[in-house]
Parts: sequence; C-alpha cells; structure tokens
Amino acid sequence: MLTILIDGIAYGMLLFVMASGLAVTLGLMNFVNLAHGAFAMIGGYVTALTMNRMGLPFLATLPLAFLVPALVGMLAERTLYARMYRRSHLEQVLFSIALVFMAMAAADWLLGSSQMLITLPGWLQGRFEIAGIAIGRYRAFLILVCAALVIGLQLLLSRTRFGARLRAAVDDQRAARGLGINVGGIFALTFATGSGLAGLGGALGIEIMGLDPTFPLKILVYVLIVVTIGGTATLTGPFLAALIIGTADVAGKYYIPELGAFLIYLLMIVLLILRPQGLIAPAR
Repeated sequence: MLTILIDGIAYGMLLFVMASGLAVTLGLMNFVNLAHGAFAMIGGYVTALTMNRMGLPFLATLPLAFLVPALVGMLAERTLYARMYRRSHLEQVLFSIALVFMAMAAADWLLGSSQMLITLPGWLQGRFEIAGIAIGRYRAFLILVCAALVIGLQLLLSRTRFGARLRAAVDDQRAARGLGINVGGIFALTFATGSGLAGLGGALGIEIMGLDPTFPLKILVYVLIVVTIGGTATLTGPFLAALIIGTADVAGKYYIPELGAFLIYLLMIVLLILRPQGLIAPAR
C-alpha cells in the first residue's frame, strides 16, 4: 500500500510540473493555452534524441529539455500568442488546439510515429527498501526533483521582484507600464518559464508515460483535470489536485485495472460538484 502511495505521489508531482505552466498562464495571465502539451513533447524529444543519438547522459539532457522548449515558447509568445491576449477564450482555445495538431503532425513527419524509448542510468533503475517498503529509485528521484521545482516556483512567484511585477502587469497593464515595468518582457519570460517546465516534465515523464507524436493529447486531459480541480487562484490548488489525481490513478490501475481511467473522471466530477471553484477558491 505504501509503495503504491509513493508511486502515486511521484506521478502526481510529475503531473504538477507539466501542469504548472498552464496554471500560471491561465491563472495569472488569463490565457487558455491548450498547446501546453506540445512544449512537453518538445522537451521529451530533446532528451530522447540527445541520449539516443548524441550519447548524452540522462541528467545532462534535463537542462536542455527545459531550455529548448523555453526558447521556443518565448519565440511563440512574441510572434503568435501576444496577438491573442485580448481575444476571447474560445478563440484562444481554437488557436492553441490548432497548434497542438500542427506540432503532432510535425513530430510524426520528422521523427516517425513509433514510440521513442530511453535507457535510464543504472542508479535510477530498480528499487530499494526502507523499513520494508519497496521504493522505485526513479520514483524517489522524481519526488525530490519535482519537490525542488515546486518550492522554487512558489518562491519565484511570491517572494521575488519578478513575481510582484508579474502580478502588477496582470492586474493593470497600463499602470504597470507607467511604473516602468516591461509588461511584454514579463509576459514573455513567464510564458517561457511555463513552457520550459512543461518540457522538463515531458523529459522526466518518458519513462512513465512513453513518448510519441500523440503525447500532447495524452497529457492534455490530465493537465486540464489538474488545473480544473485545483483552481487557478494559487499554485497550491493544482499541486494538491495533482497529488490526488496521481495517487488515485496509480491506485486505481493497481486495484481495479478494468475500470481504466473511469475512476479519474468520476473523481473529477465528484470534486467539481463539491468544490466548483477548485480546491483553493479565488479570494474575493
């Protein structure tokens, strides 16, 4: 039971890292970016290609899995997304969904439709025991890395000048510009950070979720569930939602595999009925 709980926490942490960028852009920038999974796919392919074709070790690929999607995200934000900020949410949804299918088609054309695999280093394979509890080495690694990212992201948004400037830019762009804040630059950096986190999550998730051109759609459902259940008022809500969804998914697949993903959707419906504003409701 405890082994399943630890595996569920690791999976939930991974979901949060991939969903955190969407939570930031939706909650702070009020922009619906359903193409978030495409940046996760880019990060996954960066890790897979640099490991399999260039021989880089797994850990050395992770900074690249963050930086490449972050740069692509910043370029896309300045050239494409910035034009959509004042559009309706429906237009943003249609625009970002179109980008998802374009990214999937490009990945299929360039890299093929077969699943891409990686081989983890030996020290991340297998399990170890603590007090009789079998813990997967890679799951423990995910928990440590993702926990550090969660803490760092929370501190970045709540305790730094960048976070204060971002909140000011979101609340009133005209006033923020009057105070000398580069609103465009702040939005570009925020979008790049979210894209980079998605890419890092995609790289970390290859071993658990696999990687192929349909990856953006596979994780989109889970990312949307995490953000919807958790709410976008703070990052605490999506974090709690990710842990709940991750643990429920792992436990459900272990104890009642015949139900598949039905348990997750049922849990989502129940939580939304009980907490329609999300686990952490916005302050009034």
